[in-house]
Amino acid sequence: MTRINAIIVDDEMNVRQTLEILLRHYCPDIRLCGSAESAATARQLLKAFEVHLIFLDISMPNENGFDFIASIPKEKYAIIFTTAHEEYALKAIKANAIDYLLKPINPSELKEAVDKATSFLNLRQKQNNVQNIYSESLENLLQQVKGENKQVKKITVVEKFGFRIVEVDTIRYLEADSNYTILHLSGLEKIISSKSLGEFEKVLDSNQFFRIHKSNIINLNYLKGFSSYQGYFAVLNDGTKLPISRRRFNEFRELVGTHSKSID
Repeated sequence: MTRINAIIVDDEMNVRQTLEILLRHYCPDIRLCGSAESAATARQLLKAFEVHLIFLDISMPNENGFDFIASIPKEKYAIIFTTAHEEYALKAIKANAIDYLLKPINPSELKEAVDKATSFLNLRQKQNNVQNIYSESLENLLQQVKGENKQVKKITVVEKFGFRIVEVDTIRYLEADSNYTILHLSGLEKIISSKSLGEFEKVLDSNQFFRIHKSNIINLNYLKGFSSYQGYFAVLNDGTKLPISRRRFNEFRELVGTHSKSID
């Protein structure tokens, strides 16, 4: 796909105009079909043009960005959310296969987001299941931001050649591998993600997942025991032994005590 048709949906005129200028200057492969100040106007643009990519403001009056997504055939489009705030919804967005931009929009971050969207759109043409997984990822996002329980239950793992939906509770531990992360799942299955360990740490529930070392985050539900004898290490219920950083051991021990009480 060499030319991508896009629309901008944002209730602030200055934001729409600035994004238009940035796209023309930094993303020449993006063909802007129009801009909308509301969800209602955006739906008209979707009917009038063959749109591939939507730049979508989260906070809008009447219908916000999530309401708009729920009202359209979301699997047809790549979505890049835009927001002026580090709000709770960003945790859910980061847990899924949807990109976002913080306002004021940084040109290099815009280019990176557009490159990711382009890769997804190209991949979708080659693999039918990618569209289904992306749609499920968007549905997970909508459930997350609208539900009373704000904890992330599913994450979308970006792999080398696509996406995969993973139940958070099936993750035993995560292991850093340079700029990649290896997810070790129940049943001893492994997935390699292009996201860093730090990115996963931001979206996983800190009461259930703890970074015991610069290279590992463990799911406390799979913890069998731990020791400070001749070094600090955690033992998972399958026998896996992982090192615990000395400076994190006391915090880890306290959290284990709290976690054990919560699941009794």
